[in-house]
Amino acid sequence: MNRAQVTTRSRRRMLACLAIACAFAALAPAAAQARAVPPPALDEPAGQAASEVAVLAGGCFWGVQGVFEHVAGVISAVSGYAGGEQRTAQYETVSTGATGHAESVKVTFDPRRISYGQILQIYFSVAHDPTELNRQGPDFGTQYRSAIFPIGDEQARIAQAYIAQLDAAHAYDAKIVTKVEPGRVFYPAEAYHQDYLVRHPDSLYIVVNDQPKIADLKASFPDRYRADPVLVLAASAPK
Repeated sequence: MNRAQVTTRSRRRMLACLAIACAFAALAPAAAQARAVPPPALDEPAGQAASEVAVLAGGCFWGVQGVFEHVAGVISAVSGYAGGEQRTAQYETVSTGATGHAESVKVTFDPRRISYGQILQIYFSVAHDPTELNRQGPDFGTQYRSAIFPIGDEQARIAQAYIAQLDAAHAYDAKIVTKVEPGRVFYPAEAYHQDYLVRHPDSLYIVVNDQPKIADLKASFPDRYRADPVLVLAASAPK
């Protein structure tokens, strides 16, 4: 058996195991519903650049990516890994929880249409529950932690101020555990993870854990919601 055949067989086995794990995980309690939170008191001034990047982690990247693909003003949302080294930025290794990585999403957006603070408002209210420590819904481990990987000092300052603002306002019943982790590199995930919510809308895991987030986005941010998602892979577009 040649290397290509081995690689294909290994990937099929991994995807089969992943599907089984997701089915069992979907039977566990889903993440909490959206929470209405105020906009950040501290935000960037109106943007002049054509694009800016935010890197966010909030549990399984399928749902976080799916949310931001439906946000108006977002140019792209790519699933990947941040917090660890390049050599360990592969799904099988990250899934051990021993690499320092978190499943993350690199959100490229137009700051003339949506600000970094508004991206964070959606992240905190719709994309995940920031009070869950090293888990999100049915998924456990540091790779599913709530974390913001700021690009520069200004983003770090805005993120830290917003967390303090939400805690002071008691926006949640528990303390926010989101960590701000500057100076980390983002590494894109494998192609089969990209646009996963769009490509697998009927997956039990997606139906239970992630489709409600899209509904929450539409209900909570109707002016920010876009019906047609911006996709990473052209082949993901619905036929």
